[in-house]
Amino acid sequence: MSGGASRRLAWGLAALALLLMSAAEVLALTSESGADLGSDAFIWAIGLVFSLVGVIVAGRQPRNAIAWVFLSAGVGAGLAALSGSYADYWIASGSGSETLGKTAAIYGDNSWVPFILLPVTFLLLLFPDGHLLSRRWRPVAWSAGVGIAATFVSGLLKTGPVSDYPQVRNLLGVDSVWVDGLAGLGALLVLIGLVGSVAALIIRFRRARGAQRQQMKWLAFAGAVAGGTLPLALAVYDTSETVANSAIMLTVLGIPVATGVAIVRHRLYDIDVVINRTLVYGALTAILAAAYLGCVLLLQLVLNGVTGDSGLAVAASTLAVAALFRPARGRIQEVVDRRFYRRKYDAAQTLERFGAQLRDEVDLGALKTELRSVVADTMQPAHVSVWLRPPRAGP
Repeated sequence: MSGGASRRLAWGLAALALLLMSAAEVLALTSESGADLGSDAFIWAIGLVFSLVGVIVAGRQPRNAIAWVFLSAGVGAGLAALSGSYADYWIASGSGSETLGKTAAIYGDNSWVPFILLPVTFLLLLFPDGHLLSRRWRPVAWSAGVGIAATFVSGLLKTGPVSDYPQVRNLLGVDSVWVDGLAGLGALLVLIGLVGSVAALIIRFRRARGAQRQQMKWLAFAGAVAGGTLPLALAVYDTSETVANSAIMLTVLGIPVATGVAIVRHRLYDIDVVINRTLVYGALTAILAAAYLGCVLLLQLVLNGVTGDSGLAVAASTLAVAALFRPARGRIQEVVDRRFYRRKYDAAQTLERFGAQLRDEVDLGALKTELRSVVADTMQPAHVSVWLRPPRAGP
């Protein structure tokens, strides 16, 4: 397929996803049951982000399979939104085709399989160039693909009430042990595909060099942020469900965004700065928050018996944390640089020492020797030579 045809197909799939989600929103607004804002926002975000990143990647690299995985996920999210909205509309209003309403309910109950499992497995397996590491990884790809299909089909054929719509019985249900066997086989194959995809990503990262290693860092960073946010969001879920859901959604959507940045190589090498700042300010926030809480509790115990006013403890703790900000940030930055960016840290230290020595050095021979040593330590070139322009003759 030519580049122009690929771009047109990509835009067509993105437009289809948007059209499906728009139709779903219209049905949700006309339904007596109303719209589930949290679910609607998540589906819209999944559909839009995956479709947009898919269009961008397809425009730059039409042969990269990740673009089409993302576009398929966007269309899948659109179908999930539309089927769910129609099922809600049919149940709430009682109008429309009963067969279509039940079919929409059945599909909506299983619609997460294509737009969740498909990008999760194949993104890890194909990132960043859209190709397998080698032909030996084809069984992993087949396991993932067949497992996803088996999971989806077995869900459609499961007998009894539909999970999300208990009042609807599955008209596609087949009462057979083969359906349960297919579900078990699908789960096993999906697990093999997921484990194999993670293994492929780790091996690819260990082999990567140069630009490809920076690409891998983008995906690893986005995955680490999402993985770190999930337990924190679950911890505060009972306190603020909206905040927890928003945090999970934003960090999960950061994965396709980071993938798009890595593949098109837009500001690719900024990832080192992003990781550095995240480590520094994440640690700084945790330390300052702990220091603030500790100061407040300690000062309240000390001052309550004297003044009976807790406001003084809060004010004093705020001032103490403000005074601690700059020295703590500097110390944490030094620790992060020394631990995670050792080569850059050593180079900065070497240049700093050379700058101090340069102010007092008057022997050109010693200066040339020291300059060669500094350049060799910091830049590690294949060859170093120093040329000094001779002084002009005469006035």
